Amino acid sequence: MEDTSQRTDAFLLRAMKLCGDAVYRLALCRLGSRADAEDVYQDVFLRLLRDTTAFADDEHLKAWLLRVTASRCNDLRRAAWFKRTAPLEALPDAAAPEDEDYTALWQAVASLPARLRTPVYLHYVEGYGTEEIAHITGCRPATVRTRLHRARKQLKEILEGDDDETNQTTERFTEDAGARIAADAHPLGSASGAAKPGV
Repeated sequence: MEDTSQRTDAFLLRAMKLCGDAVYRLALCRLGSRADAEDVYQDVFLRLLRDTTAFADDEHLKAWLLRVTASRCNDLRRAAWFKRTAPLEALPDAAAPEDEDYTALWQAVASLPARLRTPVYLHYVEGYGTEEIAHITGCRPATVRTRLHRARKQLKEILEGDDDETNQTTERFTEDAGARIAADAHPLGSASGAAKPGV
């Protein structure tokens, strides 16, 4: 796609425009702190500037950036100082897609453990299948499917007892999840052909 011996400013700016929002939202979803997400964002694009990977296309670039983002978030979460903090100050507002119908749902997503939030974000916001999420996060596809299943179950429990409209929204979300995960698990299902949900 491009000469990797020296990344140009134009290449970097294009990558930031194309994938910057996805990188930032994944970092925010994973870490729960705007400041930490901004640090990861900067680090990821600095790594891109120094990296020599020849990207086949924009999807390859985006997957690489999200994989580096997930890895950097894991490094940060392992740091001793990070374990002593509990941010999550702005996660529901900034990480969720802009759709008021899902506000309560994304607030519930924010309360999930990070290992469950990440696949939910990658699957429902970015539209990745389980194979792709496994590649990005460095775990097995079966683990991704298990985490998505657990996330749906926990979301249903968290939102149970809310008003009928919220319950209907949750049911649509979890029914869609079940169908998409089944398609990903099926040998004929396409991990990369999953359409982005309307969340």
